[in-house]
Amino acid sequence: MSPWTVGLLLVALVMGWLWYDARGRLDALRGEFALRVRDIEADSRDARLSAKQAQESMREALAKVAQLDLRLSEYQSHQTSLEALYQDLSRSRDDWVLAEIEQVLAIAAQQLQLVGNVPVALAALQAADARLARSGRAQFLPVRKAFARDIERLKATGDLDVPGIAAKLDQMIAGVDSLPLAQDMRPQPPPPETAPASGLWDRFVDDLLAELRQLVRIQKVEGADAALLSPPQAYFLRENLKLRLLNARIALLARDEAAYRGDLNAASAWLARYVDTRSGAAAAMAATLKQLRSAGVSPLFPTMNESIAAVRAYKAPRERTPP
Repeated sequence: MSPWTVGLLLVALVMGWLWYDARGRLDALRGEFALRVRDIEADSRDARLSAKQAQESMREALAKVAQLDLRLSEYQSHQTSLEALYQDLSRSRDDWVLAEIEQVLAIAAQQLQLVGNVPVALAALQAADARLARSGRAQFLPVRKAFARDIERLKATGDLDVPGIAAKLDQMIAGVDSLPLAQDMRPQPPPPETAPASGLWDRFVDDLLAELRQLVRIQKVEGADAALLSPPQAYFLRENLKLRLLNARIALLARDEAAYRGDLNAASAWLARYVDTRSGAAAAMAATLKQLRSAGVSPLFPTMNESIAAVRAYKAPRERTPP
C-alpha cells in the first residue's frame, strides 16, 4: 500500500474515532441536559404547587384577617355600647342618689322649719355627706362643702326656748291695756310751803295761789316730746301694739326670724315713743323686749337652704342634658 493510502486510512480512523467520541459526548450531554430539564420541570412543578399553596394560604389569611376586622369592629361597637350603657347607668345612679338626698334634706328642712328639730336636720346632713363620700366622686365636692357649712351652723345653734319666749309675748300682750301712755304723765306737785299764814287775808291768798298752781303746771320732759293722741288713736295704738306682739309670736312659731325681729323692733319703738316707760309695767315690758331683741348674735333659726340649693344646682345641668 502506498504511503498516501495508509495516511488516508489513518486520517479516516482518527476522524471516525473523533466522530464517535464526539457523538458519545453529545449523547451524554443530551442525557444530562434532559435530566436537568426534568429536574427543572420538577422544581417548576414544585414551585407552582408551592405558589398555589401560598396563594391558598394567602387567601385563607386574608379571609381570617377580614373576619378579624369584622370581629374587631363588632367588639368596638359592643365596647362603645357598653361604655354608653355604663355612662347611662352611672348617671342614672348619681341622679337617683341625688334625688334621694334631696328628698331626705327637704323632709329634714321641714322638720327644722316647723318644730326646730336640729338633731334630725344634723343627722340628715351627716348621712347625706357620708353617702356622697362613699362614692368617691370629685364632682360632689361643692355639694359636700355646702353640707359642711350647714353642719357647722347647726352645731353652733343654741337651744332656743320657743315656748318660754311665746309665754313672755303672751304676758306682754295681756299687759298692753294697762300701760300708761306718755301723754298721760302728770308732773309731781310741788312740796307744800311749811310757813304758816299770819292772818286771814294771807291764808286766802295762799289758797288762791295753790288753786292757780293746780290749773297750770310746767314740767321739763327729757327726750322727745310725747305724742298727743285722741282717745280713739290711743285705743288703736294699744291694739296695733298687741298685733305687733302677736305677729312676733306667730313669726317665732313659724321660725321666720326676719319677721320676728322686725315686729319686736317696731313694738319697742312704739313703746318708747307713746308709753310712759317710767312706770313699772312699761319698764318691765321694755326690758323684756330688749332682752328678746338681743338674744343671739347668730341666726336664731338655722336653715338647710344652702345644702338644698347646692344639690339642685348640681342636678340642673344634668337634667337639661339629653341622655
